[in-house]
Amino acid sequence: MSLALLQGTSPVRAHPFLPWPQQGEPEEKNLLDLLRTGSWGGYSPKVEEFGQAFAEVHRAKYGICCSNGTVALEVALRALKIGCGDEVIVPSISFVATAASVLLCHGCPVFVDVDPQTCTLLPEAVESAISPRTRAVIPVHFGGHPADMDAIGRIAAKHRIAIVEDAAHAHGAMWRDVPVGSLGTAAAFSFQAFKLVTAGEGGIVLTNSSSMAETIWSYCNQGRRKGMGWYEHFTLGTNYRMTGFQAAVLCAQLERLPAQIRKRTENVDYFRERLRSFHGISIPDDDPRVSRHPHYLVTMHYDSSHFAGLRRNLVIQALQAEGIPVLPTYPFPLYRTPLFINGQLPPCRCGTWRFGQRYESLRLEHAEWICENGMWLEQNVFLGNRNDIDDVLTAFEKVQRFSSALLDFQRSSQSHRA
Repeated sequence: MSLALLQGTSPVRAHPFLPWPQQGEPEEKNLLDLLRTGSWGGYSPKVEEFGQAFAEVHRAKYGICCSNGTVALEVALRALKIGCGDEVIVPSISFVATAASVLLCHGCPVFVDVDPQTCTLLPEAVESAISPRTRAVIPVHFGGHPADMDAIGRIAAKHRIAIVEDAAHAHGAMWRDVPVGSLGTAAAFSFQAFKLVTAGEGGIVLTNSSSMAETIWSYCNQGRRKGMGWYEHFTLGTNYRMTGFQAAVLCAQLERLPAQIRKRTENVDYFRERLRSFHGISIPDDDPRVSRHPHYLVTMHYDSSHFAGLRRNLVIQALQAEGIPVLPTYPFPLYRTPLFINGQLPPCRCGTWRFGQRYESLRLEHAEWICENGMWLEQNVFLGNRNDIDDVLTAFEKVQRFSSALLDFQRSSQSHRA
């Protein structure tokens, strides 16, 4: 008996986990109904219906739909008048859109370190990074775990800076019984293909500010104003609208969200408890102030000392061969992506923009450690039953049991390359 990667026995799991997205009769009915109305575009009443419904779920006053999550971040920053020379604090662990949205407004991203347990912004790092040019901070609710909004809220109030929540991973998440999306000046959500509520693409900005909502709506609608003429354009804007078809799917998807969160929470709790007796791969406990975690990603920490010193990526390769879709975290912190270190900046030629950091030499301790030692499982793994979770654990145990054989394989591969 040996590992599937080493042409041994059959893999632990030969059939896939539940697919994503989940869809069925509600989505089909909404799409057909929308099709028959003939109102397919961005001014379909369905868009407004979904925007209001999503805002209500997250206890925000206004929901402005747009074409995707990157756009949602961008228009929120534009509404705050972020421009050349303005600094916006962002986490070092996130998708590129978090920082790119700042550059699209000709602002300057300032990267700070993250909590190694939650991958969310470290409040003390935020405080240390504030300068006279700081205009906003973007806390990312990473993997669905809300950032420390108590501390970030205090820091933002003290320094009079805006908070734009990046909630692309966090549909339905709650901090101290308050939904994310209503904890800052504005919040951006994504409905991209793998997000917890999805129409393939799409986004929304939530805010409690009527003036901000009007500004964002106008920008996404070519500078128009609600209730005014079709050919009256009052400010510079563009077309960032969501379609009626997307909104029709999203209305059905939103209804699925509570039950899916309950199922994932149940399975993640079971997984965490089972892992407590396993050494080498662990899940950090949630912050007790998180009252609902939707578990978009389940991020784990790898300890090579319990796997004969094996490289993390080889263990991941072995787990994948056993049918477990474990993935490494980001290959490097966001500040080391080529956009920031290969002479692509500044984003404009006005002469006002300047670097807030030397990105090419930046090294943040926790971010670097996470990229070297982290791995994650995506949310669909936790939508099934406990047998699915048991398969994951069985594969962990199997790979650990044969770690010496894997070590020989690693050494052999290295000697051949040499």
